[in-house]
Amino acid sequence: MLTLIADSGSTKTDWVLIDRTNILSNLKTIGFNPYFQTKDQISLELKEHLKPYLNDHISRIGHIYYYGAGCSNEANCKIVLDGIHNVLDLKNINIHHDLLAAARALCGTKPGIACILGTGSNSCLYDGNDVIENVPSVGYLFGDYGSGANIGMKFIQAYFDDELPKKIKDAFEKHGYHREEILNNVYKKPMPSRYLASINKFVSENIKDTYVRKLVKTCFESFFNAQISKYPNSRDYTVNSVGSVGFYYKDILAEVANEKGYKLGKVIKSPIDGLVEYHQSLL
Repeated sequence: MLTLIADSGSTKTDWVLIDRTNILSNLKTIGFNPYFQTKDQISLELKEHLKPYLNDHISRIGHIYYYGAGCSNEANCKIVLDGIHNVLDLKNINIHHDLLAAARALCGTKPGIACILGTGSNSCLYDGNDVIENVPSVGYLFGDYGSGANIGMKFIQAYFDDELPKKIKDAFEKHGYHREEILNNVYKKPMPSRYLASINKFVSENIKDTYVRKLVKTCFESFFNAQISKYPNSRDYTVNSVGSVGFYYKDILAEVANEKGYKLGKVIKSPIDGLVEYHQSLL
């Protein structure tokens, strides 16, 4: 029997079909978050962009393991479960929070603090088997410190407050960003967190600028203060991170961790390779 693994953030979903030793199919769809999308929206995307690539294998798929953003309660898990089941009529569909994916990919069977630093952010304390504690993430409007959306929002706020260095402001506007375009994307279009996170392309291209680097560093400092420091005996564990934001700003993340007395462990862009290894060991 085959296993289908999905690792879904708010921006994209990695789907991998495996047997005991091989990867049979590897593709991407848009990301899903049951706080923002309905089961019908999920089903439509999967019907168009996933099922056609699995048709030759569907009868042999024994389990689906979906790890996703927003899958932190029963109601949200059911939205995703129904969305998948409507397209892939299989019995063994397992829906888990993306924190468990991060912990399994980063820590394996060892205790540690696992973090997600992508479009959004989150963290957990992992005992080598299960997530045993989680400081709740409350989304980009009230938290998501250190995330792509958080960094993008802080950068845009500095732009609106006319606090950016002139050369950075001029370059930003030359890239096509201006007040009305930004406000339209944030307030009128769906998934504003994705738009805010997309600002990081410009931020990363200008990370050598002192002001820009300090802005990113401040967001990571807030992440450690609001999330990591809240775990009991937090400095006894390595702090590990998965997600593009932590990966591309790894040097700044390491600097903040060191200054706050933490040891930075594994930092990877995506958990999917670790999840493949984990699930193949179960087959």
